[in-house]
Amino acid sequence: MSRFTQYAWATVAYNLLVVLWGTFVRASGSGAGCGEHWPTCNGEVIPRSDAIETMIEFTHRATSGLALLMTIALVIAAHRAFAPGHRVRRASRATLGFMLAEALLGAGLVIFGLVENNDSVARALVMCLHLLNTLALLGFMALTAHWSQHNGRLNFQLPIARWLTAALLGVFLIGITGAIAALGDTLFPAASLAEGLRSDLEPGAHFLLKLRGIHPVIALVVAFGLFSLAKPYRHDARLGQMASLLIAFVLVQVLVGFINLGLLVPIYLQLIHLLLADGLWITLVIFSATALNENAA
Repeated sequence: MSRFTQYAWATVAYNLLVVLWGTFVRASGSGAGCGEHWPTCNGEVIPRSDAIETMIEFTHRATSGLALLMTIALVIAAHRAFAPGHRVRRASRATLGFMLAEALLGAGLVIFGLVENNDSVARALVMCLHLLNTLALLGFMALTAHWSQHNGRLNFQLPIARWLTAALLGVFLIGITGAIAALGDTLFPAASLAEGLRSDLEPGAHFLLKLRGIHPVIALVVAFGLFSLAKPYRHDARLGQMASLLIAFVLVQVLVGFINLGLLVPIYLQLIHLLLADGLWITLVIFSATALNENAA
């Protein structure tokens, strides 16, 4: 593994930690820890407040800033190590684009007060966009690392291409419904599973409560599809390892999802659930890139 590849995968791993901390910010209700100020925190470059919410939010901003610098370094390294037009260069530039969009979406949440106890449609929409952007960011970042080791070109005319497209879109849909469900769980916590179900079914329930029940249903449907997609390739010479890993992620994720629901979504399980989801997504992206790769070397 080249030094560039090692750095690229290290960047992926670091960004997974940043994403988890961002989820902790939302789940702990610390999104307004820096007030409606960005990029400063309560009007200060380095906050002097002892409030735990401020420290949590400021830590997220600091780690996100480092992630941006690491991504810029990744793009520079890609342009030094690979020839013009190489797909590693293109993937690294796409990664930087989504990283900048990530920062703008995060800033929008803070500046427009779409944090803490805000239960508006606008917050739900921005959170969904934020989640989709995060998936795209991690996907292109993983492709930057993966393609630095593997040559070839993608052939979208292969029969499996349409199924891979459906799988990727399915995970996007899980992400959207998951973001809505997570926001609903944060803003409207239930004392028991039965109480939560009653709240979801009440005629005058908040839209977040009405929608959060969709996530488990869609997750199960997509999980079955991913399992069916990967199973035939478990013993394939090129795809066997990734197919087995994808199946493992699907099964464990479904199990953790039901445990998370039964325990009323404690924060630590939310973080585990998200980490597994991101791992599944990256595995699916690499599986897809490998399946579509021609003249691989």
